[in-house]
Amino acid sequence: MGVSRLDVLYRKLLLTKLFIQGWGKPDDLKRIFELRKIVGNREKCKELVPKDYPVFIDKVEDQSDCKIHNGYFISPLEHIVPGILPSESIKARFQFIVPKKWKNHKPVCIHLAGTGDHFFWKRRTLMARPMIKEAGMASLLLENPYYILLIREIVKQVLIYYLHCKFRSSLRNVSDLFVMGAALILESAVLLHWLEREDYWPLGMTGISMGGHMASLAVTNWPKPIPLIPCLSWTTASNVFTTGVLSKAVNWRELEKQYAMHSVYEQEIIRLLEYCGVDSFKMGQEFLKSSLDTLSGLDLSTDILGLHSPEGDRMGMRTSALHSRAGEGANGQDHDHGLDQMLSSVNMQHTNINKGSGRQRQSLHTESLDFMKGVMDECTHIANFSVPLDPSLIILIQAKEDAYIPRTGVRSLQEIWPGCEVRYLNGGHVSAYLFKQGLFRQAIYDAYDRYLEKYSNT
Repeated sequence: MGVSRLDVLYRKLLLTKLFIQGWGKPDDLKRIFELRKIVGNREKCKELVPKDYPVFIDKVEDQSDCKIHNGYFISPLEHIVPGILPSESIKARFQFIVPKKWKNHKPVCIHLAGTGDHFFWKRRTLMARPMIKEAGMASLLLENPYYILLIREIVKQVLIYYLHCKFRSSLRNVSDLFVMGAALILESAVLLHWLEREDYWPLGMTGISMGGHMASLAVTNWPKPIPLIPCLSWTTASNVFTTGVLSKAVNWRELEKQYAMHSVYEQEIIRLLEYCGVDSFKMGQEFLKSSLDTLSGLDLSTDILGLHSPEGDRMGMRTSALHSRAGEGANGQDHDHGLDQMLSSVNMQHTNINKGSGRQRQSLHTESLDFMKGVMDECTHIANFSVPLDPSLIILIQAKEDAYIPRTGVRSLQEIWPGCEVRYLNGGHVSAYLFKQGLFRQAIYDAYDRYLEKYSNT
Protein backbone atom coordinates (compact mmCIF):
# COMPACT_ATOMS: atom_id res chain seq x y z
CA MET A 1 0.00 0.00 0.00
CA GLY A 2 1.04 3.59 -0.56
CA VAL A 3 1.01 6.41 1.95
CA SER A 4 -1.74 8.92 2.51
CA ARG A 5 -1.23 12.27 0.79
CA LEU A 6 -3.31 13.86 3.52
CA ASP A 7 -0.85 12.59 6.14
CA VAL A 8 2.07 14.10 4.23
CA LEU A 9 0.29 17.41 3.62
CA TYR A 10 -0.90 17.73 7.22
CA ARG A 11 2.62 17.18 8.54
CA LYS A 12 4.00 19.83 6.16
CA LEU A 13 1.50 22.37 7.48
CA LEU A 14 2.81 21.95 11.04
CA LEU A 15 5.89 23.99 11.86
CA THR A 16 6.78 22.25 15.11
CA LYS A 17 10.07 20.42 15.57
CA LEU A 18 10.71 17.31 17.66
CA PHE A 19 13.64 16.78 20.03
CA ILE A 20 14.91 20.33 19.57
CA GLN A 21 17.38 19.98 22.45
CA GLY A 22 18.85 16.68 21.29
CA TRP A 23 19.22 13.23 22.80
CA GLY A 24 18.93 14.27 26.44
CA LYS A 25 21.34 13.80 29.29
CA PRO A 26 23.39 10.60 28.89
CA ASP A 27 22.84 9.81 32.57
CA ASP A 28 19.07 10.01 32.06
CA LEU A 29 19.31 7.60 29.13
CA LYS A 30 21.37 5.19 31.20
CA ARG A 31 18.92 5.30 34.12
CA ILE A 32 15.87 4.81 31.92
CA PHE A 33 17.52 1.88 30.11
CA GLU A 34 18.14 0.20 33.45
CA LEU A 35 14.52 0.78 34.45
CA ARG A 36 13.37 -0.69 31.12
CA LYS A 37 14.93 -4.00 32.13
CA ILE A 38 12.57 -4.05 35.11
CA VAL A 39 9.36 -2.77 33.53
CA GLY A 40 9.95 -5.09 30.58
CA ASN A 41 9.40 -8.01 32.95
CA ARG A 42 5.89 -8.37 34.36
CA GLU A 43 6.98 -10.28 37.46
CA LYS A 44 9.52 -7.62 38.39
CA CYS A 45 7.36 -4.64 37.46
CA LYS A 46 4.35 -5.65 39.55
CA GLU A 47 6.43 -5.10 42.68
CA LEU A 48 7.01 -1.43 41.82
CA VAL A 49 3.44 -0.20 42.41
CA PRO A 50 1.62 -1.27 45.62
CA LYS A 51 -2.04 -2.22 45.29
CA ASP A 52 -2.99 0.44 47.84
CA TYR A 53 -1.08 3.27 46.13
CA PRO A 54 -2.84 6.52 47.18
CA VAL A 55 -5.08 8.33 44.67
CA PHE A 56 -6.97 11.55 45.42
CA ILE A 57 -10.10 13.22 44.00
CA ASP A 58 -10.03 16.99 44.43
CA LYS A 59 -13.05 18.10 42.38
CA VAL A 60 -16.34 16.62 41.11
CA GLU A 61 -18.40 18.22 38.34
CA ASP A 62 -22.05 17.23 37.95
CA GLN A 63 -23.07 17.12 34.28
CA SER A 64 -26.38 16.19 32.68
CA ASP A 65 -25.23 12.73 31.60
CA CYS A 66 -22.25 12.04 33.83
CA LYS A 67 -20.05 13.08 36.71
CA ILE A 68 -16.52 14.21 36.04
CA HIS A 69 -14.07 13.44 38.82
CA ASN A 70 -10.79 15.35 38.67
CA GLY A 71 -8.02 13.53 40.48
CA TYR A 72 -4.29 13.24 40.99
CA PHE A 73 -1.52 11.17 42.55
CA ILE A 74 2.24 11.27 42.75
CA SER A 75 3.84 9.46 39.83
CA PRO A 76 5.57 6.27 41.05
CA LEU A 77 8.45 7.12 38.72
CA GLU A 78 9.46 9.94 41.06
CA HIS A 79 9.98 7.40 43.86
CA ILE A 80 11.74 4.85 41.66
CA VAL A 81 14.01 7.17 39.65
CA PRO A 82 14.09 10.42 41.64
CA GLY A 83 14.62 13.62 39.72
CA ILE A 84 14.14 12.22 36.22
CA LEU A 85 10.68 13.78 35.83
CA PRO A 86 10.32 17.56 35.48
CA SER A 87 8.83 19.02 38.64
CA GLU A 88 5.55 19.90 36.91
CA SER A 89 5.01 16.24 35.97
CA ILE A 90 5.57 14.68 39.39
CA LYS A 91 1.87 15.01 40.16
CA ALA A 92 -0.09 12.91 37.65
CA ARG A 93 -3.56 14.25 36.86
CA PHE A 94 -6.63 12.56 35.40
CA GLN A 95 -10.33 12.94 34.71
CA PHE A 96 -12.71 10.12 35.54
CA ILE A 97 -15.96 10.41 33.56
CA VAL A 98 -18.69 8.25 35.10
CA PRO A 99 -22.24 7.70 33.80
CA LYS A 100 -25.06 8.53 36.17
CA LYS A 101 -26.69 5.20 35.35
CA TRP A 102 -24.83 1.98 34.56
CA LYS A 103 -26.25 -0.29 31.85
CA ASN A 104 -24.38 -3.47 32.70
CA HIS A 105 -21.62 -4.00 35.26
CA LYS A 106 -19.38 -0.96 35.88
CA PRO A 107 -16.91 -1.03 32.96
CA VAL A 108 -14.11 1.51 32.76
CA CYS A 109 -11.68 2.18 29.91
CA ILE A 110 -8.45 4.11 30.50
CA HIS A 111 -7.58 6.39 27.56
CA LEU A 112 -3.96 7.48 27.10
CA ALA A 113 -3.23 10.61 25.09
CA GLY A 114 -1.74 10.79 21.62
CA THR A 115 0.95 13.18 20.43
CA GLY A 116 -0.06 16.77 21.10
CA ASP A 117 -3.29 15.75 22.85
CA HIS A 118 -3.00 18.21 25.72
CA PHE A 119 -5.71 18.42 28.38
CA PHE A 120 -8.76 16.17 28.33
CA TRP A 121 -11.27 17.82 26.04
CA LYS A 122 -10.49 15.86 22.82
CA ARG A 123 -10.75 12.46 24.45
CA ARG A 124 -13.71 13.57 26.55
CA THR A 125 -15.64 14.90 23.52
CA LEU A 126 -14.71 12.35 20.86
CA MET A 127 -14.57 9.18 22.92
CA ALA A 128 -15.66 9.37 26.57
CA ARG A 129 -19.06 11.04 26.27
CA PRO A 130 -20.15 9.02 23.23
CA MET A 131 -19.13 5.84 25.11
CA ILE A 132 -21.45 6.78 27.97
CA LYS A 133 -24.34 7.26 25.56
CA GLU A 134 -23.65 4.17 23.43
CA ALA A 135 -22.53 1.62 26.02
CA GLY A 136 -22.85 3.13 29.49
CA MET A 137 -19.07 2.80 29.85
CA ALA A 138 -16.96 5.08 32.04
CA SER A 139 -13.66 6.55 30.84
CA LEU A 140 -10.57 7.56 32.74
CA LEU A 141 -8.36 10.08 30.92
CA LEU A 142 -4.77 10.28 32.12
CA GLU A 143 -2.73 13.34 31.25
CA ASN A 144 0.68 12.68 29.72
CA PRO A 145 3.80 13.74 31.64
CA TYR A 146 5.47 16.77 30.01
CA TYR A 147 2.17 17.91 28.51
CA ILE A 148 1.38 19.42 31.89
CA LEU A 149 4.24 21.84 31.32
CA LEU A 150 2.36 23.87 28.74
CA ILE A 151 -0.53 26.33 28.98
CA ARG A 152 -1.87 25.05 32.33
CA GLU A 153 -1.28 28.34 34.11
CA ILE A 154 -2.29 30.61 31.19
CA VAL A 155 -5.03 32.91 32.43
CA LYS A 156 -6.07 34.55 29.18
CA GLN A 157 -8.07 31.89 27.36
CA VAL A 158 -7.74 33.72 24.04
CA LEU A 159 -4.10 32.60 23.91
CA ILE A 160 -4.81 28.91 24.36
CA TYR A 161 -5.35 28.07 20.70
CA TYR A 162 -2.22 29.93 19.60
CA LEU A 163 -0.05 28.35 22.25
CA HIS A 164 -1.49 24.90 21.65
CA CYS A 165 -0.53 25.08 17.98
CA LYS A 166 2.85 26.64 18.61
CA PHE A 167 3.90 24.07 21.20
CA ARG A 168 2.06 20.93 20.14
CA SER A 169 4.56 18.71 21.88
CA SER A 170 6.90 19.47 24.74
CA LEU A 171 9.15 16.46 24.13
CA ARG A 172 12.36 18.40 23.66
CA ASN A 173 14.75 15.49 24.11
CA VAL A 174 14.66 11.93 22.82
CA SER A 175 15.03 10.78 26.41
CA ASP A 176 11.79 12.63 27.29
CA LEU A 177 9.80 10.10 25.26
CA PHE A 178 11.29 7.21 27.22
CA VAL A 179 10.71 8.93 30.56
CA MET A 180 7.12 9.58 29.52
CA GLY A 181 6.65 5.93 28.60
CA ALA A 182 8.04 4.66 31.90
CA ALA A 183 5.86 7.10 33.83
CA LEU A 184 2.69 6.11 31.94
CA ILE A 185 3.32 2.39 32.46
CA LEU A 186 3.61 2.87 36.20
CA GLU A 187 0.81 5.45 36.43
CA SER A 188 -1.54 3.14 34.53
CA ALA A 189 -0.86 0.45 37.12
CA VAL A 190 -1.76 2.91 39.88
CA LEU A 191 -5.10 3.67 38.22
CA LEU A 192 -5.93 0.04 37.49
CA HIS A 193 -5.30 -0.86 41.15
CA TRP A 194 -7.41 2.09 42.29
CA LEU A 195 -10.32 1.18 40.00
CA GLU A 196 -10.20 -2.39 41.30
CA ARG A 197 -10.33 -1.13 44.88
CA GLU A 198 -13.39 0.94 43.96
CA ASP A 199 -15.11 -2.16 42.50
CA TYR A 200 -15.17 -1.07 38.87
CA TRP A 201 -15.14 -3.95 36.39
CA PRO A 202 -14.23 -4.88 33.72
CA LEU A 203 -11.21 -2.66 33.14
CA GLY A 204 -9.39 -2.03 29.85
CA MET A 205 -7.07 0.37 28.08
CA THR A 206 -7.00 2.24 24.78
CA GLY A 207 -5.32 5.15 23.05
CA ILE A 208 -4.80 6.65 19.62
CA SER A 209 -1.40 6.88 17.91
CA MET A 210 1.24 7.36 20.62
CA GLY A 211 -1.50 6.84 23.21
CA GLY A 212 -2.26 3.44 21.72
CA HIS A 213 1.38 2.42 21.86
CA MET A 214 1.74 3.58 25.46
CA ALA A 215 -1.42 1.66 26.37
CA SER A 216 0.12 -1.45 24.78
CA LEU A 217 3.25 -1.11 26.89
CA ALA A 218 1.19 -0.53 30.05
CA VAL A 219 -0.94 -3.63 29.50
CA THR A 220 2.13 -5.87 29.15
CA ASN A 221 2.76 -5.37 32.86
CA TRP A 222 -0.77 -5.91 34.20
CA PRO A 223 -0.88 -9.33 35.92
CA LYS A 224 -4.41 -10.18 34.75
CA PRO A 225 -6.21 -10.59 31.41
CA ILE A 226 -7.36 -7.18 30.21
CA PRO A 227 -8.97 -5.75 27.05
CA LEU A 228 -6.59 -3.59 25.00
CA ILE A 229 -7.55 -1.51 21.97
CA PRO A 230 -4.55 0.36 20.47
CA CYS A 231 -5.65 2.58 17.57
CA LEU A 232 -3.26 3.72 14.83
CA SER A 233 -0.15 2.31 16.53
CA TRP A 234 2.16 -0.62 15.82
CA THR A 235 5.03 -2.53 17.40
CA THR A 236 7.81 0.07 17.80
CA ALA A 237 8.40 3.83 17.64
CA SER A 238 11.70 3.44 15.77
CA ASN A 239 10.07 3.56 12.35
CA VAL A 240 7.90 6.54 13.37
CA PHE A 241 10.93 8.78 13.91
CA THR A 242 13.24 7.39 11.23
CA THR A 243 11.06 6.62 8.19
CA GLY A 244 7.59 8.06 8.88
CA VAL A 245 6.49 11.60 8.09
CA LEU A 246 7.33 12.64 11.66
CA SER A 247 10.99 11.96 10.87
CA LYS A 248 10.94 15.20 8.87
CA ALA A 249 10.09 17.09 12.06
CA VAL A 250 13.02 15.66 14.02
CA ASN A 251 15.85 18.11 14.67
CA TRP A 252 18.47 15.88 13.04
CA ARG A 253 21.05 18.66 12.84
CA GLU A 254 21.21 18.95 16.63
CA LEU A 255 21.12 15.18 17.10
CA GLU A 256 23.95 14.66 14.62
CA LYS A 257 26.03 17.40 16.23
CA GLN A 258 25.67 15.91 19.69
CA TYR A 259 26.36 12.39 18.45
CA ALA A 260 29.55 13.55 16.73
CA MET A 261 30.77 15.64 19.68
CA HIS A 262 30.12 13.25 22.58
CA SER A 263 31.70 9.81 22.47
CA VAL A 264 29.49 8.60 25.34
CA TYR A 265 26.75 7.67 22.86
CA GLU A 266 28.86 5.25 20.83
CA GLN A 267 31.18 4.09 23.61
CA GLU A 268 28.76 3.60 26.49
CA ILE A 269 25.09 3.96 25.61
CA ILE A 270 25.13 1.67 22.58
CA ARG A 271 26.47 -1.10 24.79
CA LEU A 272 23.43 -0.79 27.07
CA LEU A 273 21.01 -1.64 24.27
CA GLU A 274 19.73 -5.15 24.81
CA TYR A 275 17.30 -5.38 21.92
CA CYS A 276 17.31 -4.07 18.40
CA GLY A 277 15.80 -7.29 17.16
CA VAL A 278 14.72 -8.53 13.79
CA ASP A 279 13.41 -5.09 12.91
CA SER A 280 16.78 -3.40 13.03
CA PHE A 281 18.32 -6.46 11.41
CA LYS A 282 15.94 -6.08 8.46
CA MET A 283 16.64 -2.36 8.27
CA GLY A 284 20.34 -3.16 8.19
CA GLN A 285 19.78 -5.52 5.30
CA GLU A 286 17.88 -2.84 3.40
CA PHE A 287 20.64 -0.33 4.12
CA LEU A 288 23.23 -2.84 2.91
CA LYS A 289 21.37 -3.40 -0.35
CA SER A 290 20.97 0.33 -1.05
CA SER A 291 24.60 0.95 -0.15
CA LEU A 292 25.82 -1.81 -2.44
CA ASP A 293 23.70 -0.42 -5.26
CA THR A 294 25.23 3.01 -4.72
CA LEU A 295 28.74 1.63 -4.61
CA SER A 296 28.39 -0.69 -7.61
CA GLY A 297 30.78 0.13 -10.41
CA LEU A 298 33.36 1.73 -8.11
CA ASP A 299 36.81 0.31 -7.46
CA LEU A 300 36.42 -0.68 -3.82
CA SER A 301 39.92 -1.91 -3.11
CA THR A 302 40.95 -1.65 0.53
CA ASP A 303 43.83 0.66 -0.29
CA ILE A 304 41.60 3.15 -2.09
CA LEU A 305 38.94 3.00 0.61
CA GLY A 306 41.41 3.34 3.46
CA LEU A 307 39.77 0.58 5.47
CA HIS A 308 42.84 0.24 7.65
CA SER A 309 42.99 3.90 8.59
CA PRO A 310 42.38 4.86 12.27
CA GLU A 311 39.26 6.76 11.29
CA GLY A 312 37.94 3.79 9.34
CA ASP A 313 38.57 1.50 12.30
CA ARG A 314 36.72 3.87 14.64
CA MET A 315 33.74 4.12 12.28
CA GLY A 316 33.68 0.35 11.91
CA MET A 317 33.63 -0.15 15.68
CA ARG A 318 30.74 2.26 16.03
CA THR A 319 28.62 0.61 13.34
CA SER A 320 29.61 -2.89 14.42
CA ALA A 321 28.41 -2.13 17.94
CA LEU A 322 24.98 -1.24 16.60
CA HIS A 323 24.61 -4.11 14.16
CA SER A 324 26.03 -6.75 16.45
CA ARG A 325 23.21 -5.79 18.82
CA ALA A 326 20.80 -5.98 15.89
CA GLY A 327 21.89 -9.56 15.34
CA GLU A 328 20.44 -10.63 18.69
CA GLY A 329 16.75 -11.43 19.02
CA ALA A 330 14.65 -11.17 22.15
CA ASN A 331 15.85 -14.63 23.18
CA GLY A 332 19.49 -13.85 22.58
CA GLN A 333 19.74 -15.85 19.35
CA ASP A 334 22.68 -14.92 17.12
CA HIS A 335 22.23 -14.16 13.46
CA ASP A 336 24.77 -14.30 10.68
CA HIS A 337 27.86 -12.43 11.90
CA GLY A 338 29.12 -12.28 8.33
CA LEU A 339 26.35 -9.85 7.51
CA ASP A 340 27.30 -7.69 10.49
CA GLN A 341 30.87 -7.50 9.18
CA MET A 342 29.62 -6.62 5.71
CA LEU A 343 27.44 -3.86 7.15
CA SER A 344 30.41 -2.46 9.05
CA SER A 345 32.56 -2.60 5.93
CA VAL A 346 29.94 -0.83 3.85
CA ASN A 347 29.64 1.94 6.42
CA MET A 348 33.43 2.36 6.53
CA GLN A 349 33.56 2.40 2.75
CA HIS A 350 30.75 4.92 2.55
CA THR A 351 32.45 7.20 5.05
CA ASN A 352 35.90 7.15 3.48
CA ILE A 353 34.64 7.52 -0.09
CA ASN A 354 32.90 10.72 0.88
CA LYS A 355 35.67 11.99 3.15
CA GLY A 356 36.34 15.66 2.59
CA SER A 357 33.16 16.17 0.59
CA GLY A 358 29.69 17.47 1.30
CA ARG A 359 28.42 13.89 1.52
CA GLN A 360 30.38 13.25 4.72
CA ARG A 361 27.41 14.72 6.58
CA GLN A 362 25.23 12.03 5.07
CA SER A 363 27.34 9.37 6.77
CA LEU A 364 26.88 11.07 10.13
CA HIS A 365 23.15 11.23 9.45
CA THR A 366 23.12 7.49 8.79
CA GLU A 367 24.90 6.83 12.07
CA SER A 368 22.42 9.04 13.93
CA LEU A 369 19.54 7.18 12.28
CA ASP A 370 21.03 3.85 13.37
CA PHE A 371 21.45 5.12 16.91
CA MET A 372 17.87 6.41 16.93
CA LYS A 373 16.60 3.00 15.77
CA GLY A 374 18.57 1.31 18.52
CA VAL A 375 17.42 3.47 21.43
CA MET A 376 13.83 3.58 20.20
CA ASP A 377 13.65 -0.20 19.89
CA GLU A 378 15.24 -0.60 23.31
CA CYS A 379 12.54 1.39 25.09
CA THR A 380 9.47 1.16 22.85
CA HIS A 381 9.50 -2.19 21.04
CA ILE A 382 6.71 -4.35 22.45
CA ALA A 383 8.83 -7.48 21.91
CA ASN A 384 11.09 -6.07 24.62
CA PHE A 385 8.23 -6.41 27.13
CA SER A 386 6.18 -9.31 28.48
CA VAL A 387 3.37 -10.71 26.35
CA PRO A 388 -0.08 -9.77 27.73
CA LEU A 389 -1.74 -12.67 29.52
CA ASP A 390 -4.57 -13.01 26.98
CA PRO A 391 -3.76 -11.57 23.52
CA SER A 392 -7.22 -12.60 22.25
CA LEU A 393 -8.57 -9.57 24.16
CA ILE A 394 -6.46 -7.24 22.00
CA ILE A 395 -8.00 -5.53 18.95
CA LEU A 396 -5.71 -3.14 17.10
CA ILE A 397 -6.99 -0.66 14.52
CA GLN A 398 -4.52 0.25 11.78
CA ALA A 399 -4.84 2.50 8.72
CA LYS A 400 -3.68 0.87 5.48
CA GLU A 401 -1.99 4.03 4.15
CA ASP A 402 -0.64 5.35 7.46
CA ALA A 403 2.35 7.61 6.75
CA TYR A 404 2.93 8.29 10.46
CA ILE A 405 3.24 4.64 11.51
CA PRO A 406 5.10 2.75 8.75
CA ARG A 407 4.91 -1.04 9.03
CA THR A 408 7.57 -1.91 6.44
CA GLY A 409 10.64 -3.62 7.84
CA VAL A 410 9.29 -4.23 11.35
CA ARG A 411 7.77 -7.30 12.95
CA SER A 412 4.00 -7.59 12.89
CA LEU A 413 1.88 -7.43 16.00
CA GLN A 414 0.41 -10.87 15.29
CA GLU A 415 3.89 -12.38 15.27
CA ILE A 416 4.75 -10.95 18.71
CA TRP A 417 1.30 -11.34 20.28
CA PRO A 418 -0.22 -14.48 18.67
CA GLY A 419 -3.99 -14.50 18.95
CA CYS A 420 -4.55 -10.73 18.78
CA GLU A 421 -6.75 -9.19 16.08
CA VAL A 422 -5.74 -6.41 13.66
CA ARG A 423 -8.46 -4.49 11.84
CA TYR A 424 -7.40 -2.40 8.85
CA LEU A 425 -9.11 0.79 7.70
CA ASN A 426 -8.83 2.42 4.31
CA GLY A 427 -6.98 5.73 4.27
CA GLY A 428 -4.24 7.24 6.39
CA HIS A 429 -3.49 8.31 9.93
CA VAL A 430 -5.14 11.74 9.84
CA SER A 431 -8.34 10.68 8.05
CA ALA A 432 -8.78 7.75 10.44
CA TYR A 433 -8.39 10.03 13.46
CA LEU A 434 -10.87 12.55 12.06
CA PHE A 435 -13.55 10.23 10.71
CA LYS A 436 -13.20 6.75 12.27
CA GLN A 437 -13.70 7.40 15.97
CA GLY A 438 -16.90 5.37 15.86
CA LEU A 439 -14.96 2.32 14.66
CA PHE A 440 -12.46 2.83 17.47
CA ARG A 441 -15.28 2.78 19.99
CA GLN A 442 -16.86 -0.30 18.41
CA ALA A 443 -13.54 -2.15 18.76
CA ILE A 444 -13.54 -1.23 22.46
CA TYR A 445 -17.03 -2.66 22.92
CA ASP A 446 -16.07 -5.83 21.03
CA ALA A 447 -12.97 -6.38 23.17
CA TYR A 448 -14.99 -5.92 26.37
CA ASP A 449 -17.64 -8.37 25.10
CA ARG A 450 -14.92 -10.95 24.53
CA TYR A 451 -13.66 -10.40 28.04
CA LEU A 452 -17.13 -10.87 29.53
CA GLU A 453 -17.66 -14.05 27.51
CA LYS A 454 -14.42 -15.56 28.83
CA TYR A 455 -14.14 -14.21 32.36
CA SER A 456 -17.58 -13.12 33.65
CA ASN A 457 -17.80 -16.24 35.81
CA THR A 458 -14.27 -16.12 37.22
